[in-house]
Amino acid sequence: MTQRPSGPFRVGDRVQLTGPKGRLHTVTLRADGELHTHHGVLRHADLIGQPDGSVVANSGGHEYLALRPLLRDFVMSMPRGAAIVYPKDAAQILAEADIFPGATVVEAGVGSGALSLWILRAIGAEGRLVSFERRPEFAEVARANVETFTGAEPGNWDVVVGDLVESLPGAVEPASVDRVVLDMLAPWACIDVVADALTPGGVVVCYVATATQLSRVAEYIRGTGLFTEPDANETMVRGWHVEGLAVRPDHRMVAHTGFLVWARRLAPGAVPPEVKRRASKSSYGDEDVELWTPGAVGDRQITDKNLRKRVREAQKAADGARQAASQD
Repeated sequence: MTQRPSGPFRVGDRVQLTGPKGRLHTVTLRADGELHTHHGVLRHADLIGQPDGSVVANSGGHEYLALRPLLRDFVMSMPRGAAIVYPKDAAQILAEADIFPGATVVEAGVGSGALSLWILRAIGAEGRLVSFERRPEFAEVARANVETFTGAEPGNWDVVVGDLVESLPGAVEPASVDRVVLDMLAPWACIDVVADALTPGGVVVCYVATATQLSRVAEYIRGTGLFTEPDANETMVRGWHVEGLAVRPDHRMVAHTGFLVWARRLAPGAVPPEVKRRASKSSYGDEDVELWTPGAVGDRQITDKNLRKRVREAQKAADGARQAASQD
């Protein structure tokens, strides 16, 4: 995975500007570009040639701190076709799945490419990522976002437009995948084909939004008898205000965004030891299953008009990244 360059800012670079009162603006530098705010006009030409971490003033005398975005900054501001995996959850996915340099990883769905960027960084140039996405428009946004950040589409990244259940057997060899990450509405529908693709000891991680989805996928994994006992958690991040002796938690926090549930593939024919549990409501019927259907948990849709706009924004940013990369 090509890393973002250091050194002076160039035409086509994405730059994060922190202005008065901490407000952020992310721009793609153009030779004749300008950032207009109610504080005045900042010319892109005043940034081009300046080093990372420079401070420049606009026409109104207001100062802006200019930095190339970190990956966590980039994914929070990039064009989105679908909802992104937040950095706090991406970090947990990398940790719980134990994604390592050189790993072969399968991801579904690709969404806007946020998690793809984190995985590509983790597996390095020797690894391989195969991302599946059912909607071609989302795949376009993801490709453009990845190219914008890296400067070129990584050669070890394959994006397959299609359904994972139908396409995975033709994309990878059986028992050849080290890690699988499922970010979709009904991941339990893919567990069987995932089990065939995973190497013994491999990890599957599912990222779901609701407790009903969490229950359904955990029970399905448990019921196959092909995996270890599933684990689950969620991550909440609370910032702190630290200024002199004024040390207190922030009034706002990034709380629930999703649940993670993960398990490891057993060797063929292995029978996991029986787990002793306390008595609980472990049985369920047809009425309960109905609450777990995709329609019931709520599949949020983006309009075609809005999606076309996101595709144009992502492709425009990728064009800028290609222009910057061509200057190397």
